[in-house]
Amino acid sequence: MTNVFEAQWEASQVEAMEALRAWAVAFAELNQQMSSWLDLPTTDANALGQVLWADSSGDPLSPARLGQRIGMTSGSVTVLVDRLEAAGLLARSREHSDRRRVTLRPTPAARERARAFLEESSAEIAAAVQGSSAAELATSTAFIRKMAAAASGATTRLRAARS
Repeated sequence: MTNVFEAQWEASQVEAMEALRAWAVAFAELNQQMSSWLDLPTTDANALGQVLWADSSGDPLSPARLGQRIGMTSGSVTVLVDRLEAAGLLARSREHSDRRRVTLRPTPAARERARAFLEESSAEIAAAVQGSSAAELATSTAFIRKMAAAASGATTRLRAARS
């Protein structure tokens, strides 16, 4: 298999990869700030953020889906969920006809703490998104989705190779 990183890249391709790297670094730094703001370990803050986002979009997470999103095993997710539940930030519920299925929901306290953080942190990001044209957003969204699918495909392939 030829190493694609040994091939000659066009300047625009390098620039796109650098922009994605810069976004990943900036987003990780913002997550660190959220972690400090919430006074939680980074992993816990990231998990809580995933639960909050999923809940607000109307697609709440199960512990298994949370583990997939944050790259943790089911046992590790159970310990993490236990910590967040003990801190009063997360609640497990059984909302489905199959009572074995657990749904993770943020508590009102978690929603309030996240709201306060977003009030302080989101101005620049909101301005960047709202200052972009519909065409820019559509092109960016398509590219980011393509890159996310490629990264997910690579992860799936690598996991299978290790099994």
